[in-house]
Amino acid sequence: MNELHETAARPERAYLVGVRDGDVRAPEAESLLKELSGLASSLGIETVGSVLVGLRIRTAATMLGSGKVEEIIAAAKAEGADSIIFDKTLSPVQQRNWEEQSGLSVYDRAELIIDIFGSRARSKEATLQVELARLRYSLPRLAHSYGDLHRQKGGRYGTKGAGEQKIELDRRQISRKIADIEDELDLVRKSRATQRKRRERLALKRAAIVGYTNAGKSSILNAIASTADVLAEDKLFATLDPTTRRLDTGSGSVLVTDTVGFVRNLPHGLVEAFKATLEEAADADLLVHVVDASDPEFDVQYATTMKVLAEIGVDTAKSLLVYNKVDRLADRSTLESMSAGHGGALFVSAKTGEGLPALVSAIEAALTADETELTLRVLPSDYAIVPLLYREASVISEDHDGEATILRCRVPPRLMSRVEPFLVDSP
Repeated sequence: MNELHETAARPERAYLVGVRDGDVRAPEAESLLKELSGLASSLGIETVGSVLVGLRIRTAATMLGSGKVEEIIAAAKAEGADSIIFDKTLSPVQQRNWEEQSGLSVYDRAELIIDIFGSRARSKEATLQVELARLRYSLPRLAHSYGDLHRQKGGRYGTKGAGEQKIELDRRQISRKIADIEDELDLVRKSRATQRKRRERLALKRAAIVGYTNAGKSSILNAIASTADVLAEDKLFATLDPTTRRLDTGSGSVLVTDTVGFVRNLPHGLVEAFKATLEEAADADLLVHVVDASDPEFDVQYATTMKVLAEIGVDTAKSLLVYNKVDRLADRSTLESMSAGHGGALFVSAKTGEGLPALVSAIEAALTADETELTLRVLPSDYAIVPLLYREASVISEDHDGEATILRCRVPPRLMSRVEPFLVDSP
């Protein structure tokens, strides 16, 4: 697959192929094909045509039957396509055979997503993770890259040809590079763990914004956290690196992290590679699950996100469901049916600001649900407890009676024994 998908004259043109097998409903297959077009567009690739084909018998050589192969190649060339992109994963043999028969570049959804991630990665960790996924994906495809050399043989009986030698050399080189990147990632993860411990010492509660790609997670963080400046674009995977910002709830502060978006049929290598990035979600006290209310497939996208979260071991029991982009809905009556089965779902628009104050209040309420509201009277000799409460509790109000400081605050269970001597009354 070409690293650069756009020439000075025009963007790359692609013909898309969706493959529906017995387990996939027609509407879902059509939705996946539409999503594939969005993924291609994220890389500047122009879709010139597409087809959805049924898969009755899978062939090892090309996945599809010979008649359908010829039909697709003819349609792609008639549209002036430079490449054919499959929504299903192609084996190295299938990819090589399609390219040999068509004379076009051929790749699949997995390679497309890896390339998108590579173009979006900014931090050292994300760059390393993408490179690791790319190398693992390319390792079994070396024969595809060196098909011509592989056929060159010569010399004494039993010796290997130039192509076989080249493949083995590259395999060893890639294997060594994979090991080096894994070692480097270990160091980066240790650094991230150190940063996480520093945040934990602040004793601030943490919320992680999760959801399908392009649901508006970054836009919501920008809208509710005044110091946030996260890239937010109307495209798939606009941001990959987790970004943490402090959110002032009015009676205290919480840390909110924007995480990488999810997508259906995410390549397994990327799920593994991005586990470290998604540790922010795994360690959060609350998940803010953002769903694009304007997308017809919002229920499938919600299920996809929940499935991947479960795969990486994230506890989804404590979460808020947030329907974003409600400003795009012509009929608001659909909101009630959308929220059925999700008690307390919130409806917001990061664009217009609708529902955002209620979202901030809901985040605060969810994170302080286990806290007890108390009134404390602190004498000057014990004043050291006051800054502790400002750091680790939620101070609602502070007053003075001439002799002592009167605090009304919500106190977490871990501080109850510390504040008992200062109790004015029971909650």
